[in-house]
Amino acid sequence: MLANPQYDNSGRLRHLLTVEGMPPGLANEIFSRAGSFLEPGAGNIAKRPLLGGRLLINAFFEPSTRTRLAFEIAAKALGAEVVNFDAVSSSLAKGEIFADTVQTIIALGADIVVVRHAAAGAARQLASIAPAQVSVINGGDGCHAHPTQALLDAWTVMRGCGRIEGLRIVLVGDILHSRVARSDIHLFSALGAGRIVVCGPASLVPRQFEQLGVEVEHDLDKAVRSADVVIALRPQLERMHGQYFASAGAYLRDYGITKSRMAAAARKALLLHPGPLNRGVEIVSDVADGPQSQILNQVTNGVAIRMAVMTLLAGIDI
Repeated sequence: MLANPQYDNSGRLRHLLTVEGMPPGLANEIFSRAGSFLEPGAGNIAKRPLLGGRLLINAFFEPSTRTRLAFEIAAKALGAEVVNFDAVSSSLAKGEIFADTVQTIIALGADIVVVRHAAAGAARQLASIAPAQVSVINGGDGCHAHPTQALLDAWTVMRGCGRIEGLRIVLVGDILHSRVARSDIHLFSALGAGRIVVCGPASLVPRQFEQLGVEVEHDLDKAVRSADVVIALRPQLERMHGQYFASAGAYLRDYGITKSRMAAAARKALLLHPGPLNRGVEIVSDVADGPQSQILNQVTNGVAIRMAVMTLLAGIDI
């Protein structure tokens, strides 16, 4: 554990870089904290100024809407100040390297830095040079990890199903390029999911994913049968160099989440999607907006989860 910059010498969470290897007890502590930030009954975010006087910097070197906004709303609900770093207009465009840019961000007085970057390992690199008073949260690094998305996905399932243990969970879509899929697999496995199936065209779901202890299936109609949870993932065209499937129409026909496919799942199966949502490609509107959809709940839960992570990193008792 000492070799992992995610933890300090006593084993306390210092940064959140990945959920791979995260103890179930720590994940459950985050879920418990998140629950305290939802108003009873209403499910709205409760504002609690526990981080007053602290500064969060969103250092996003890739485009983002949901993740950046969720961190900003979460930090402000906790009373923190927020600065959003615009990589497009930064000195990176003038040739400055990533390490120098993040050193500048740290020198500005950040207490928490959320970093999103196209390079796997960028968050870990930042954490390795951050001074003791600065915590780093990985907002997504390349195809590697997206820990807060996995935490909010797992908490959404736990709230919707009452458990994770023993559930059949199916992830459908672009598994190859998905940091969400990798993080979800690690966390759901650690929390005792019964079976995890990844499904999509062979070009996007290679057999190598079996090394993560999941089942690989290329027939979606077979994969969704009796599934308790279906997590749809979009084709990440921005990471594809070449053609991975014939067309959007063919993708919807073979791997799109439709009413008939959800009907083949378990009676109370949940549908999740991390966004952004491409209607008519990986999912149809009447399913995305239907009673089994947890997509909007994921958004609200994501704010609470990020509040939980930030207070935990700050060492604040709830």
